[in-house]
Amino acid sequence: MTKKNIEPGKDKAMEEIKNNKEQKEESNKEQEQITEKEEAEESHKEEKHGKKKYISYKTKYAELQDRYVRLSAEFDNYRKRTLREKADLTKFAAENVLLSLLPVIDDFDRAMTSLPEQEECKGHSEGITLIYNKIKDFLKQNGVEEMEALHQPFDPDLHDALTKVPAPEEDLKGKVVDVLQKGYYLKGKVLRHAKVVVGE
Repeated sequence: MTKKNIEPGKDKAMEEIKNNKEQKEESNKEQEQITEKEEAEESHKEEKHGKKKYISYKTKYAELQDRYVRLSAEFDNYRKRTLREKADLTKFAAENVLLSLLPVIDDFDRAMTSLPEQEECKGHSEGITLIYNKIKDFLKQNGVEEMEALHQPFDPDLHDALTKVPAPEEDLKGKVVDVLQKGYYLKGKVLRHAKVVVGE
């Protein structure tokens, strides 16, 4: 074999090696490009994901803050309401007892108007007056006040109208002309409505 015959085969082999090398380099470049692209996409996803996480934490914080403020306000309202209810309970604790005493006062009022003025009954009337005054003082000490209704304009929040009669005078129209049962306040609140007759 001559030198010339060996060289064309060698050239072919060299060319193949060279082509293989170039193909490998190209495939490596393509692989690198794909890897870079994947890394860029991955980092973009992470950034996006991280941003979403940050936004959700911020939203969660705002929600928790809002809930805390609402709960705080609700608790404050509850505390104020219970304090007010306690104050009302202590203020009006004896309301039922005082209300049940009012018929006794009514009886005393009737007794006082019908007391005879004879000399022999003077001791009895003084005793009844003394007891009556003591009960009135007791009621006053507990915040019970008598309601002034006679010749006052009729007020359904204060008075119970039992009947209407023709007014004896023109200026008494729509006003109370007679009180059948006295009304009372307990510390500014109506304890018992006055039963009245209204002029029309």
